[in-house]
Amino acid sequence: MHSWTDTLRFAFQPVVNLMTGAVTALETLARPETGDILAEARRDPELDGRLTVLALRAATHKETLLPLHLNVFAATLADLGGLTPLYDAVRAAGRLPWEVTLDVVPPYTHVPQRALLEAVASLREQGFRISADGIGDGDVPLRLLTDLSPDLVKLDASLLARPAAVRAMRTLCEELGALVAVEGVETELQCAAALSAGAQLAQGELFAPPARIPAADVYVPPRSPGAVGVPRSGPSVREFVRPAAVLPVTASAGQVRGLLTGSPDVSGVLLVDQTGRPVRSVHRSRFLLSMSARYGHALYADRPAFKLGDAPRTVGVDATAWEVLDVVAIGGPDRTSDDVAVVDAHDRCVGVVRLADLVRALAESRVEEAAGLNPLTRLPGSDTITTEVDRWIADGRTFALSWLDIDHFKQVNDGAGFAAGDELIRSVGRALQQAVVGHARVGHIGGDDFLVLADEEALDPLVATVLDAPWSAADRQVTLSLATVVCAPGSVGDHRQAAAHLAPLKKAAKALRGASWVLGRAGAAGHEVRRGGTGTAAAQAGCAAVEPGW
Repeated sequence: MHSWTDTLRFAFQPVVNLMTGAVTALETLARPETGDILAEARRDPELDGRLTVLALRAATHKETLLPLHLNVFAATLADLGGLTPLYDAVRAAGRLPWEVTLDVVPPYTHVPQRALLEAVASLREQGFRISADGIGDGDVPLRLLTDLSPDLVKLDASLLARPAAVRAMRTLCEELGALVAVEGVETELQCAAALSAGAQLAQGELFAPPARIPAADVYVPPRSPGAVGVPRSGPSVREFVRPAAVLPVTASAGQVRGLLTGSPDVSGVLLVDQTGRPVRSVHRSRFLLSMSARYGHALYADRPAFKLGDAPRTVGVDATAWEVLDVVAIGGPDRTSDDVAVVDAHDRCVGVVRLADLVRALAESRVEEAAGLNPLTRLPGSDTITTEVDRWIADGRTFALSWLDIDHFKQVNDGAGFAAGDELIRSVGRALQQAVVGHARVGHIGGDDFLVLADEEALDPLVATVLDAPWSAADRQVTLSLATVVCAPGSVGDHRQAAAHLAPLKKAAKALRGASWVLGRAGAAGHEVRRGGTGTAAAQAGCAAVEPGW
């Protein structure tokens, strides 16, 4: 008598890191040859739980290193209160719970939310990671999504047609400490859109279709210059995490050698304790060199690999690439090529980052940034500032956008010469850079025009440093004009709207005598004159109209 398991097969699809192009995990998908067992599993939690265990076993027969993604219906978790058989199956397969991510699949309608949250909490205590699947094409309530606080959110590719929604989800995920993945990516345009919107991971036919044998290679389109903005503090380490090769801290040197020789792409092995915390780091080259030395195998093969390892270098999952470089810089030069372990809030290993990936990304960001720098001041241009404005808007932050220029600059150039004018512009640029603090950005958008993006509380120090200082060019006294628009969350939709609010304030500031500062608020009528005297009629008449824009 045939069982339904006789006609059940599984396919595997890689989850790809969009920054490094590496496969970061493997999702296991049930593919019945006859019938619709998935529809039955949707109605039968016990059957769905058995499917999850079978998917794990199928995956561990094909892949021994990559983290795994397993699908389970939300109703199954709520009904069963967790998946105790899965925990036992993971241990029996020689894997660790934190190497397994459970993709919680819709529907959520009529699922008892309290029971679901309790089941998820129980799975987390066992070490499993949680992914919210089908977001954008499913029925998960937003409040439930935040209560689940998943480690990963998987968005349907249809959302890429609404990039603002993807960016908003990226902002939410940053608050939750989650990564963003896009499923069903089929074209290079979709891949570029996912990267531009801030997704860190993706899967779909473009990279590799589901297959009975896990794909050894995946296709990842090359990134175009400037495809994604890099924060000033550096990209997040989350974007570079690779799967870690881990063994128990009790592993012998022979076991480590077997793993390394059988997996040429593995650059090192982390020895972890029972909770998943890295205890020792075994570097591939140094380890194999010790083992290949005279009598090396006889001396070490049956001994604990712990003795051939080093103290692991670790960073938190919220670290930036620059912080990783700081960790790498500590210690001897012989360890610069060591992988750095990335750990979660419980110090459990979630993967590793490689120095080469970080250096490549940071170098690319510097090249892209340099291409947009003004050659006179070496400050970024308008594209950099507008990208940052849009990011602050997406983050829901209140910000002050200021425009500053030198009054009657043409007369300065005509009277003192262009060299004196250039030096004056450079001096103003340096003063602006020194005046701003924190995450503020200064841009030189051409001629004698500058933009400053900062928090509202940074305005007074900025004014004291720049407007209240005496300026001159070849003994000619010079004044500056400053216009500021303060934008609260929801008051502007993008940088274009912010620029439109700033334009009339710029005109008002130029109509005042002496050093001037005009401040307005997006969505509010009128403005406040904080510096400067009333201009003459001739000066006002000579004020050119300012178009909305930079």
